[in-house]
Amino acid sequence: MSKQARGIWLAAGGAALWGASGAAAQYLFEQTPVTTAWLVAVRLLVAGGILTAVSWHRNPLHLRELARYRWAWWHLLGYSVLGTLFSQLAYFLAVKASNAATATVLQYLQPVLIIIWVALASRKWPRRIDNFSVLLALLGTFLLITDGHPGSLTLTPLALFWGLLCAVAAALCTLLPVRLLKHFDTLAVSGLAMLVGGILMLPELFLTPWPHLTWFAWLMVAYVVIFGTLLAYTMVLASLNYISPTATGILGAFEPLLATVLAVGLLGTRLTPAMVVGSLLILATTFLQALPVDLNPFGRLRAKHHH
Repeated sequence: MSKQARGIWLAAGGAALWGASGAAAQYLFEQTPVTTAWLVAVRLLVAGGILTAVSWHRNPLHLRELARYRWAWWHLLGYSVLGTLFSQLAYFLAVKASNAATATVLQYLQPVLIIIWVALASRKWPRRIDNFSVLLALLGTFLLITDGHPGSLTLTPLALFWGLLCAVAAALCTLLPVRLLKHFDTLAVSGLAMLVGGILMLPELFLTPWPHLTWFAWLMVAYVVIFGTLLAYTMVLASLNYISPTATGILGAFEPLLATVLAVGLLGTRLTPAMVVGSLLILATTFLQALPVDLNPFGRLRAKHHH
């Protein structure tokens, strides 16, 4: 297998595992007493602990270097709370309030929010392709949430609220760790951010009863933590050794694709033609933003960080 083919399989496979984790979470929320806070706590603690241990095993200096600087502590705490923990909670709450397909697609409004933020921060009008991306995203969102009929909503207000917050959280996951990633190892930063977020959720594990689950439900929990987080993250990160961040970002479209296929095919989620078109328009903004990487300083970061 060539290096390019290996990179494509890693990026597409990692994105697919992420998408399937959304469907697994939807099953847990619909069929079991699992709560979003409990699932987030388990996911962050286990995945963060393992990633941090792997980072320490690979090179302890990476973690020691990060611990030397006080400014890094504060940046890491902010990223842990407003980025990692917020994105996990918002995504799973969006899945619970709607479905895996809708939540994952709404998360892909992230590039549009970054365009707006960069334009405001730099006080410069966005490029033409950015303006076109915003228009596509707005039209896609309109079709997704109204089914093409003004005045009616296919989503509850709560589902729309968490779906849009999911996009905000994804944008924060891209913007907040910029300085940290310039100075420290990506695996160390991500592992610690997950671990800190999980530690902050410990009261959820200690103060509430653990759900009584079947063996299949426990398999779904294990999938979300191991395959949908640890393996997915390491596969996407490894793909950057073989293909460009642009290609990795484009192949990330396998995430909402698989989430949609599983939600519709296995969980009975209903999507109308207008909602499908709206979803494709939103995903098209990611393709547009991924193509001109030289003009997009956040292309690489989007390939490394996820819900």
